[in-house]
Amino acid sequence: MKHYELTYLISPDLSEEEAKSCQEKIISLIQEVGGTLGEVKTPVRKKMAYPVRKKSSNGAYLSTLNFHLDPEKLGSLEKKLKSEQKILRYLILKKKILKKIPEILIEKPKRIVRPKVELKEIEKKLEEILGET
Repeated sequence: MKHYELTYLISPDLSEEEAKSCQEKIISLIQEVGGTLGEVKTPVRKKMAYPVRKKSSNGAYLSTLNFHLDPEKLGSLEKKLKSEQKILRYLILKKKILKKIPEILIEKPKRIVRPKVELKEIEKKLEEILGET
């Protein structure tokens, strides 16, 4: 089983309760194809930058959920999501789960401390380099 994230927009014509029931329907679609749920976020009304499916840009419900599913069954889930009229748009991403964080990311870089140099020493070196001594 692979780990996926589904982000989707629900029609703005629905009430909050209807949006939650639509989310429950999406969860049941995932479970029908043999998926198991992870984290589920409640739908939040967001303003859209442009109309989607000829719906005004006054807003839509945005939600995200994580699930595990066999890659072979992903196509049947997508067909069911496309047939749902209340879903304006969706995106399914394959997520990678890090089992161990590399030690390079954990260690803080060491700060290089350079000794302070006085102005007289710099002027002396410049004179030596330029040959003015």
